[in-house]
Amino acid sequence: MVVQPHLPLTALAPMQDVTNLWFMKVIAHYGSPDYFFTEYFRVNETSRLNPNILSAITENDTLRPVFAQMLGESIPDLVRTARELCNYNIAGIDLNMGCPAPRIYRKNVGGGLLLSPEKVDRILGELRSAVNDRPLTVKMRVGFENTDTFDKILYLIDRHGIDLLSLHGRTVKDMYHGEVRYDLIAEAVKRVRCPVLANGNIHSAFTALEVLSQTGAAGVMVGRWAIGNPWIFHQIRQALRSEPISPVPLAEVRNYIDRLWQTPTVATIPMRSRLGYLKMYLNYIALSVDANGHFLRQMRQTSTEAELFNLCDRVFLADRHENFSPAPYSVL
Repeated sequence: MVVQPHLPLTALAPMQDVTNLWFMKVIAHYGSPDYFFTEYFRVNETSRLNPNILSAITENDTLRPVFAQMLGESIPDLVRTARELCNYNIAGIDLNMGCPAPRIYRKNVGGGLLLSPEKVDRILGELRSAVNDRPLTVKMRVGFENTDTFDKILYLIDRHGIDLLSLHGRTVKDMYHGEVRYDLIAEAVKRVRCPVLANGNIHSAFTALEVLSQTGAAGVMVGRWAIGNPWIFHQIRQALRSEPISPVPLAEVRNYIDRLWQTPTVATIPMRSRLGYLKMYLNYIALSVDANGHFLRQMRQTSTEAELFNLCDRVFLADRHENFSPAPYSVL
């Protein structure tokens, strides 16, 4: 079983092409969550363990447990992959039942599994038999297009003795838009015996406290907003201890941007692609920089490395006493 610490749990949500070993180390520099989850290992008849994703387990020096996440629907291959992963130093096996990308759910994997409780029943039963010496966890959403299968899936989570449930309070079709159904997360907390992590639009320490109070969840899982604010897990712990949130000077945010720029694959990425990759992160960072959105608009208009970093210097280094907002001024 997953052991709960004195404070509610925190976890960095798995995000494909983001939560690799390098990003885990960046987050750890500013304050690790209690748990990391890998990007998903794609599982099918011909799949093998992706060495780049595997490095987030084998080369991880963050001193935090790492769950290995799988995505697939072939039961024999999910069992085979789970057993292979159990040969490594993992905290447990996590099954992805929530990915909202159309290219994923159209293959009846990720969030697509929520359309077939009977298949979920078989998968969880076989995985539970195969993974019996460490936690088996699930990350899912409240439904595919609606919540028609929600009750049945929760029943299966409980029936198969799942050790931890990470629940995003939107449907698959909602993607990352619209209301987060924290009331359904609260219902799941009451319905299943395992700890539940509340996930969905937790963009600040204050939001985390509100969601924990509203849902009774054992903890929170933060995804995109940890990109914009890598201090968020440290800030959540401060808030849980009723401590003041430590201010983050904008100059420290400038240092964070430098870390993001120095990705280990820098030598292999064309400059335009590298700029686009950094701007993906900056789209979130910018929402806590200024209330009027000036930096966000100007950042998106830059087209060269020099333009982008000159802008960052002007915004983040102009006033050494100006701080990063602990909550975004606007929410995507």
